[in-house]
Amino acid sequence: MHNFWNQIVLGNPLRAYIIVVATILFVIILKRFISRLIARSLFRLIRRMGSGLDKSAFLDLVVGPIGTFLVVFVSVSSLEKLHLPPDLDFDIYEVKSRTIIQGIAVIIMVVSFIWLLLRLVDFIALVMRNKSRRSGGPRDMQMVVFLRDFLKVIIGIIGLLMILDSAFKVDVTKILASLGLAGAAVALAAKESIENLIASFVIFFDKPFTAGDVLKVNNISGTVERIGLRSTRIRTDQKTYVTVPNKQMVDSIVDNLTLRTQRKGELRLEIGLSTSSAVLDKLIEGLKEILKKDTVEKSTAFLNDITASAFLINVDYFTAPITQDEFNDVKQTINLDALRLLETLKVDIAGASTDIRLSGAGLSVGSAKS
Repeated sequence: MHNFWNQIVLGNPLRAYIIVVATILFVIILKRFISRLIARSLFRLIRRMGSGLDKSAFLDLVVGPIGTFLVVFVSVSSLEKLHLPPDLDFDIYEVKSRTIIQGIAVIIMVVSFIWLLLRLVDFIALVMRNKSRRSGGPRDMQMVVFLRDFLKVIIGIIGLLMILDSAFKVDVTKILASLGLAGAAVALAAKESIENLIASFVIFFDKPFTAGDVLKVNNISGTVERIGLRSTRIRTDQKTYVTVPNKQMVDSIVDNLTLRTQRKGELRLEIGLSTSSAVLDKLIEGLKEILKKDTVEKSTAFLNDITASAFLINVDYFTAPITQDEFNDVKQTINLDALRLLETLKVDIAGASTDIRLSGAGLSVGSAKS
């Protein structure tokens, strides 16, 4: 029996294969339990930084990456104990097969570790988003999303550098030094991208608008759905999806309709010159009565001008910052009430009707009451 376990297979004793396979299977079987145990210990460490953390959300995010990293780490460490048979130690483009296998293993480990870090960033963002929802509002929530995406980009770059250094044996310091020399060229080539990135920081710290706000910018009106590192996405009134570079959002005049304190409505009436001053007084007083509604916060109605063809009456009113549909209902009600008042007072709109008369002297056109 002792000789059986010591039999050499592909350059390794059979006992070594059994130990490696048993170790890997042991970790795979207990992966869920071990990863949850590590996650709970990590959660207890994080919980000291603040209260009100959601344990179940944390476990859902990190248990999977921890388990994957654990299996990959144990598998690579165990297989490292085995000797590669000489027949399998061949060259591929002057690179040893063992080196290639080690590089692949390192890449898998780094990717698993980066995945775990990204999940931790998601959890931190989740905690900050919940706090913003309770206290800060949507503007702070959008800042959390921005910082989350920014940190993920940084972690991704670090992970790529780790892979280049550990798996491909590339001198990262030389890459960073060359970036300093080529920085001017890269900055010039990526000038617009860098400007948009800087503009995104301006938007998040200056906060002229946030996700959910209704904007009007560059003849585009719509609701901001997302603010990214490079551009802002707007859902227009026609339900199209417009992407605007952040630099334009900073440099252009942006009308944030969501932040307005009131909505303005107006009505312009051109009254026929045959209307007497007494009727005009009744008409203006009637319009003022119409504007005395609960939905109208401030209003004016006055005779603005007298022209050669009409009396011009201006009606302006302001409502609370209600929705567009509610404002349309208020506007329609006021317009219909004004029309009924004109009918009651028998007031003619200037140019509402004309009659054409043919005479011996020629053609004449004049206004006539209907």
